[in-house]
Amino acid sequence: MVSHSKTSRLRKVILGTAMATIFASAPAFADVVKLGLLAPLTGPAAADGQEYQRGAQMAIDEVNAAGGINGHTFELAIGDVKDQSASNVTSAVERLLGDPDVHFMMTGYASLSNFEIDNMAEAEMPYMLAATSQQTKDIIAPAPDKYGCCWSLTPSFDAYNTDVTSFAEKLAADGKISLPTKKVAIISSDNAYSKTISEGMKKTFTEKGWTITVDEIVPFGEVTDWRSILAKVRENVPDLIINTDYLPGNSASFLNQFLEQPTKSLVFLQYAPSVPEFVQLTGKNSNGVIYNLLGGALTTPKNPRAAEVAGKFKAKFGVESGTYGVGLYEIANVYFDALKKVGDPSDHAGIMKALGETDKQTAQGRLKFDPATHLAMQGDDYIPITFFQIWDGERTLISPAAYATGEFKIQPWMK
Repeated sequence: MVSHSKTSRLRKVILGTAMATIFASAPAFADVVKLGLLAPLTGPAAADGQEYQRGAQMAIDEVNAAGGINGHTFELAIGDVKDQSASNVTSAVERLLGDPDVHFMMTGYASLSNFEIDNMAEAEMPYMLAATSQQTKDIIAPAPDKYGCCWSLTPSFDAYNTDVTSFAEKLAADGKISLPTKKVAIISSDNAYSKTISEGMKKTFTEKGWTITVDEIVPFGEVTDWRSILAKVRENVPDLIINTDYLPGNSASFLNQFLEQPTKSLVFLQYAPSVPEFVQLTGKNSNGVIYNLLGGALTTPKNPRAAEVAGKFKAKFGVESGTYGVGLYEIANVYFDALKKVGDPSDHAGIMKALGETDKQTAQGRLKFDPATHLAMQGDDYIPITFFQIWDGERTLISPAAYATGEFKIQPWMK
């Protein structure tokens, strides 16, 4: 495997040779600029990877149809990160960094630990990602000036750690559910995203006086049988059941098996229900399920941009967009905005600076970056945490109240 430093040097040699050829032969710029996409097109997260590709391609098709930018048109170059292992992510990153026509890189999530940020910084490659924002913060916050390359569409995950507790307690305070025991069962998967959130949740629930009756973690990857864990849940029935495994197939299996012998517990599933595949796998069993998002499309009358983008996505691909179809569309457009401002796609320093200066309304809310962490700013005036509930395959935004398009309804198994 080629080392990171060798990859960077090789890229600079290739790029230098390519630029010399361009200047010698006439046009100042290449006709086609490649946007590199890191995506799990195969493996357990392939449903998300397909969304990445569709969202990014939709943005590229629109810009090309409008005549491009400064004489450039664009195409997508994809690196399949497969199962998101370090070796597969590194291979995809190095292949794209070795292509002198790639001038911007993007992903929803690639490695989950986001170690590839260091590769982008070394190669001086503009990079925008989402998800696992705690890992992004941990890498960038100690030396933000070192990482001018890299920016996150997703805000801090702190709200994931705290707001499910507040959400459940508010439902009880409003008389919509009862919490007679303040017991919670928390199940997670052994990956950076799920574990970071579940550990934060456990801390918050404990601080607020809840009792954790089940604390289980499953190996990362496909999980088809949850029955032994669910048996533990049923032995000491909790008021609230949480599963932070983000893979839609796993989450669907969990819900289907829970409903074989349900308890009168509020069920919260992290992220997975936002993926269209989840409803396909659960059908009517998904009715009532609750999930939340940081950086999800904010389809409310207060943010017409989200409905516009979601409508275009469905018209083009014939399916609803999950989080990442809309997300990658917006990431690509943030790059196009930066390029319009800078002019030259090979001016990576200028592009990176322009990315960091972004302040615009997106499908996710107002996007502006925190200069200390390079994360999107979080809050009702920026990108809020949103709670959704599924009924008959439709997702209704139920919190926060300022953006809600409907109200919480009691889950069928709680009646």
